[in-house]
Amino acid sequence: MYAIIRLRGSVNTKPEIKDTLKMLRLNQINHCVVVPDTPNYKGMIQKVKDYVAYGPVNAETLALILENRGKTVGGDRLTDEYVAKNSGYKSIREFAEALASGKAAMSDVTGLNPVFRMHPPRKGHAGLKRTFQQGGALGNYGEDISLLVEKMR
Repeated sequence: MYAIIRLRGSVNTKPEIKDTLKMLRLNQINHCVVVPDTPNYKGMIQKVKDYVAYGPVNAETLALILENRGKTVGGDRLTDEYVAKNSGYKSIREFAEALASGKAAMSDVTGLNPVFRMHPPRKGHAGLKRTFQQGGALGNYGEDISLLVEKMR
């Protein structure tokens, strides 16, 4: 599973990049989606790498995203009771572990909004014009994506 967070806006963006961001459901800055590790999604991530931060996500980070920023389609917070009632999982943590291991999909919880509206990062970004490897905030974070998610909880 990959977590993808949009960090830049769409002014002066090529149309094919705008379309790819729309297909990923990243319509606004600080929106996050969790996608499976497939060749199709990897190609889409590669196309928009200059506008997003991404990295493989573990069960603990997924549970943090779901607990803090998970919403239902109606706009209510995601709770353990809701997950137990609308899926085969007893809690958010159990669902996050199944999701991280690839045994579950986001659609397994009925009514779960697949887009997470994250808070802007505490203490700000490192810079939105350079990649993470160059000291900025864009591109592949690798396992360090959990640090960015923690800042944006």
